[in-house]
Amino acid sequence: MELLGSTLTATYAHPRPTPANFLPAVSTMASSYRDRFPHYNLTHSLSLPWRPSTYYKAASNWPTLDPYCTRSQRVSESTMLPFVSNRTTLFTRYTPDDWYRSNLTNFQESNTSRHNSERLRVDTSRLIQDKYQQTRKTQADSTQNLGERVNDIGFWKSEIIHELDAMIGETNELTDIKKRLERALMETEAPLQVARECLFHREKRMGIDLVHDEVEKELLTEVDIILCCQERMKLYLDKAIAQLAANRAAQHELEKDLSDKQSAYRIDDKCHHLRNTSDGVSYFRGVERVDATVSVPESWAKFTDDNILRSQSERAASAKLRDDIQNVLVVTANEMWNQFNKANLAFTNRIAETADAKNKIQTHLAKTLQEIFQTEMSIESIKKAIVEKSAFLKVAQTRLDERTRRPNIELCRDMAQLRLVNEVYEVDDTIQTLQQRLRDAEDTLQSLAHTKATLEHDLAVKANSLYIDQDKCMSMRRSFPSTLRLVGFC
Repeated sequence: MELLGSTLTATYAHPRPTPANFLPAVSTMASSYRDRFPHYNLTHSLSLPWRPSTYYKAASNWPTLDPYCTRSQRVSESTMLPFVSNRTTLFTRYTPDDWYRSNLTNFQESNTSRHNSERLRVDTSRLIQDKYQQTRKTQADSTQNLGERVNDIGFWKSEIIHELDAMIGETNELTDIKKRLERALMETEAPLQVARECLFHREKRMGIDLVHDEVEKELLTEVDIILCCQERMKLYLDKAIAQLAANRAAQHELEKDLSDKQSAYRIDDKCHHLRNTSDGVSYFRGVERVDATVSVPESWAKFTDDNILRSQSERAASAKLRDDIQNVLVVTANEMWNQFNKANLAFTNRIAETADAKNKIQTHLAKTLQEIFQTEMSIESIKKAIVEKSAFLKVAQTRLDERTRRPNIELCRDMAQLRLVNEVYEVDDTIQTLQQRLRDAEDTLQSLAHTKATLEHDLAVKANSLYIDQDKCMSMRRSFPSTLRLVGFC
């Protein structure tokens, strides 16, 4: 049989469009069909065996044959007259040609109806196959797109995980070096305290030893250097704290993005593996009209890329800061150690100078004591000599006094008289000279005693300075932290 029409061009191949683009629930399909086609008996058509009762009605008892029926044949059954076989009524009947034409017309209408029905069935079958293939292709494309989306999410998720691991490692390293910096900063407190205590103890020096010497200059420089190093350490400690906050913020964004990616990956992977026979497949009215999206693929990818770029930038800044902190630790440790050595060298030189001065003072003091002893012995000998000369003077004066009692002419200025007079003058002059020499010796003894006191005081001053520099200061400075402790390793 020849097929007329085509699936795409036949008017009956295009059903009336439904008001919505979603599939109605199964419970509503039968009711909708019943509302649209009242004579469509779904329960009868779905029963077994199936009978094509659709679109069929019971035939009328009196079919009309318009336009071939006469006026008398249009009269209803209640008004028809009894049949009268006469000639008049014979002229009102159909002719054989009318009868044949009516049959031909019915046959043609039957053929046309069957042909249209057959063509409709063929086109409907073709339409069902085409729509089935199209629906399968659409579902396959959707599944492929979901698979590609799952791959994209998996790629960005792996990138985020890689960057997150790197950021966590960088944050841990920065935290470690921050702790080292804090320990190094704490270690600088002891040297600073030692230097200040050394300056405080050296203020207890006495007399001439209270000088602004090289040791004091180096100690003041050491205090300034330690304070400067502490300021730099505190500056970098603040930078490390701020950088750690930035690292944690970037890490938080990565973790949040990763959590979202994992949820989206789980959802899309579930959607990718859904099939027509899967559990949980159901109708959701109007879901295709709901647009809850907040991004497009470009902005979606840019968001994650920006998070990764931000994390990489913060990680690079963190790595640079770690290098700077490491350099600062090494530089500050070297500066403090160099100044510590300079101050120790100044202490050593000053202690040597003070010890040498003390030794010389002790030598001079010993000589002074010896000279004082000699002077005292000399004074004693002078006094003894004066006492001895007094006896000679007494004898000479006694002789002169006795010779004054010579009578009359016997009072002669003889050689004996002259000699006694000269003896008195000589002895008296000797006594005066010895007394002057005694006074000079006593003055010398006083000077030696004053020198002795000065030397003893200076010796005490030098001993005090040596005690301060050598015993107090240098004993404290032996506890200066090592280089490893100054860089925060211990």
